[in-house]
Amino acid sequence: MSDESQVCPKCNSPYGYQDRNLWVCPECAHEWTLATVEAPKEVVAGPKFLDSNGVQLQNGDTVRTIKDLKVGGENLKSGTKVKGIRLLEDPVDGHDISCKVDGHGSIYLKCSVVKKDS
Repeated sequence: MSDESQVCPKCNSPYGYQDRNLWVCPECAHEWTLATVEAPKEVVAGPKFLDSNGVQLQNGDTVRTIKDLKVGGENLKSGTKVKGIRLLEDPVDGHDISCKVDGHGSIYLKCSVVKKDS
């Protein structure tokens, strides 16, 4: 038998012990073999593009700004409607959204400063 302990794959208890060819968890009574323990699966991140309210954004959505923003020396007022956004897989200087705003042209925005328009 091994003197080492194993972490229980069911409850994550660090006190798993070996009993012949099985490992046993004293806290939840789960039994396993090392062959049945899979390699950790990749953690799938939640939705990547969430607006300021936690709503999922998609390409082509219409959003509104939630605060005044300085864009190229001019102010973009809170509540400005932005149609047809494009989400960027590779952010540009921390900005997740590429869009065109009337009177301002093409700009980049962060998801945290917009809310999805209904």
